[in-house]
This record gives sequence, C-alpha cells and structure tokens, in this order.
Amino acid sequence: MSGRTDAAIRADRRRVQRAALRAGVWVAAASAVVVTLLSVVTIAALSASSRPEHPPEGPGPGGGRPPGRVIELGTAIPIAVAVGLLGIIALGATSWYLARRAAQPLAAALEVQRSFVADASHELRTPLTTLTSRIQLAEHRAARGGDVGGALADLRRDAAVMDAVLTDLLVTAESAGTTGADAHAAASVGAAAREAASVLAPRAAEADVSVAVEVADGLVVAADAVALQRALTALLDNALRFAPRGSTVEVSAVVVGRRVDIRVVDHGPGIRGIDPEHVFDRFARAEGAGDSSGRRGFGLGLALVRDLAHRFGGTVAVEETSASGTTFLLSLPAATATDARKG
Repeated sequence: MSGRTDAAIRADRRRVQRAALRAGVWVAAASAVVVTLLSVVTIAALSASSRPEHPPEGPGPGGGRPPGRVIELGTAIPIAVAVGLLGIIALGATSWYLARRAAQPLAAALEVQRSFVADASHELRTPLTTLTSRIQLAEHRAARGGDVGGALADLRRDAAVMDAVLTDLLVTAESAGTTGADAHAAASVGAAAREAASVLAPRAAEADVSVAVEVADGLVVAADAVALQRALTALLDNALRFAPRGSTVEVSAVVVGRRVDIRVVDHGPGIRGIDPEHVFDRFARAEGAGDSSGRRGFGLGLALVRDLAHRFGGTVAVEETSASGTTFLLSLPAATATDARKG
C-alpha cells in the first residue's frame, strides 16, 4: 500500500505541475493576443481621430513635402486611457478564467480528500458499533464465568471487516471518477448479503428487527466483494433505521438479462420529508433519520451506495416507497461465467 500511495502522490504532483505549466503558457499567449489587439485598436483609433496636416507652401522649410496627419493631444489621451482600461479588464478576465482552470485539479483533489474523510468516518461507524456490542457481550459472559471464545472470534472477524473496508476506501479514493475499476471482479451476492447481515446482527437485535436473506446460491455480480458488502451493509443499516420493532427486513436478488437486481425491503413508514430521488445526495436526510438508540444519521450511507454502484457500472434507486415500507433496488452487471468461477 505504501508504494501505491507514493505513486499516487507523485502522480498528483505531476498533475499540479502540468496544470501550472498550462496556466503559464495560456496566460502568456493570452497576454500576447490582448496586447496585439489593443495595439491595433489604439493605432486604428488614433488614425481615425487624426486630421490632415497643412504644410507650409513655397520653398521655405518643409515646403513642398507631402502632407502628414496631426493627432490632437486632447483626443489621444482619452483614447489611450480607454484602451488601457480595456486591456486591464481583458487581461484580468483572462487570468481569472485560466487560473480557475488551473485550480480544477486541486479542487478535485480536495473533493476526493473530503469525501474520503466523510466516507471513512461513516463506514467505520457500523463496525465500531458492532465491536462495542460484542465487547459488552463478551464482558457480560466473562463476568458470569461463561465461554467468550465465540465472542472473541466475532471480534476478530469484525476487525478484519474494518481492515477490508479501509482498504476498499483507499482503493476507491485512488480510482475516483472511474467506473469498472476491475473488469474481472466477481462477488457472490448471497455471501455479501449474509456477511452484511452478520455485521449488523447486534443492531438488528437491539432494534428487535429480523433480517431475512433470500438469495439463491450462484448469483455473482461483476463487483468487488468488499465493495458489494459495503453497499449492502449501508442499505441494511438504512432499512434497520426505519424498520418498526418486530418487523423483518428482506434481502432478495434475481437475474434480469445481463444484470442482477438486488432488493432491500423494509416495512417502515416510507421516505418522508425529502424527494426519493435526492436521498442518494450527500448529507441529504429523510424525516426521522435516526434509530431507537439515538444514533444520528448523516446522509452518507446511501450516497456511498450510489458511488459504489457507479464504480462498477451499476445503478441504485428507490423502487417503491409508501406508508407500508420502502424498496431499494441495487442493479449490478452479472459476472461472466469465467469471473463467476473465480468469485
């Protein structure tokens, strides 16, 4: 990872240097064009405002030479001032535009950085909450003299999940703006859904909500396994946030042509207080975006699902929402037969 990070840093530096070089060349070229145009305009304006000279007649000094043209100082000064002001405005506007273009790579880099910090903070909340719940369970069992081996195994698995999530976040940040990050990626939908349900098991138990995974074996999508698990974890986390106590959140998947449609259904009150089309915007939150434990939602989970779907050439949408529940549809390309065997 260190070598890849160093390569990314060098690539960022080269990108910034190229942007600065382009800005310098464009400013120089634009300045030359502006100065040339202003010179032409100045000469034309002064020529138009000049008047013919009346040379003295006869054999005296200057007599007999061709008549010239006279430029009145009172006319030339306003013209020079006006052209100078136009030049300042033109150069200022040109420099502003070119500087703005040159700063675009920096703005993109800052956006990637901010997104990574926000995404990492959000993505680590769920496994950290799970870790806390499992630690409390282990302490409770240890205090009663019970076996904590199973709880320790779950803690080790949760730590591995956190490590995988962080690695995938770094990969996503490095490949920001690209789709189809790995043309040969393959992930089992059933395995990812069951792992996501396992990670959220403590939260589901606390909310008194069941999670039913109804996915046939053999359904494989062209996506990274960790990324798919992250997406399903976020969708399930959102469903648990709104599902009423005693209800069941269902995860299902079917093949439709060359795609696999994955649905996450809750039986909550539906999306309220926000247009369903905007629930995937960053920091957009529906009415009542908080669970029974007071855990506040920040409007990042569904935005991450959209980013992950786009990363692998898929889509995510609110298929249906009403007072009887909400259905999210995550559609991803099906893996080829070769990739499915690898997955």
